[in-house]
Amino acid sequence: MSASCPSKKQHSRGFTLIETMVAIAVLTIGLISVAALATTMLMTGKRSKYMALASTLASEKLEDLSRYPSDAPEVCVPSGSTSVGSLTTSPGVLQTTTCASGASGSIPYYDDVDISFGMGGGDCPNAGGCFSETVSSVVSGSTQYTTTYHSPDGRIITVTSSSASTQKMTFHRRWLIEADTPVTGVRRVTVVVTMANNAVNPPVTYQMSSVRP
Repeated sequence: MSASCPSKKQHSRGFTLIETMVAIAVLTIGLISVAALATTMLMTGKRSKYMALASTLASEKLEDLSRYPSDAPEVCVPSGSTSVGSLTTSPGVLQTTTCASGASGSIPYYDDVDISFGMGGGDCPNAGGCFSETVSSVVSGSTQYTTTYHSPDGRIITVTSSSASTQKMTFHRRWLIEADTPVTGVRRVTVVVTMANNAVNPPVTYQMSSVRP
């Protein structure tokens, strides 16, 4: 006697149009979220790099100003005044400062710094690329541009020119010197560095202060 097994019917079922659309929507939202996160991380990284540069430039200027003797026009505050300089001074604006000792000078309480990475050839001492920094200053009424090239092999070359730099990353530095601040007998020097290029938003701004005699 033979026994017969009942046949099993196999049912196959595909995706419906609604299920497909929902899956596509979920995938699209996920991809958009990943792209937005990647963009945010990229902008945060760029901003951190520019903030680090601004911090270095502010510290560098404070060190430069600390080298002047206390009665030099570059850092003295005239009698009867509470401060000299400005954190918003425009390029080309000079201020005549006369110290209590009688020393006097027309001081630009500002300068601009152009930064470039990976530039090779020309004055760069290494064709493989170097870091260059161009600082503008006013000498005898004329603007002078001093570029310092830092090569990866440690060599440093400084070039002075009367023409503006063609670098793309520009920082403005402005400084203010306040007398008897925070206590009588000392002066506070404040430097503000702002990035001129709109590479990141909000714009990069960094402020640093030091106290000296």
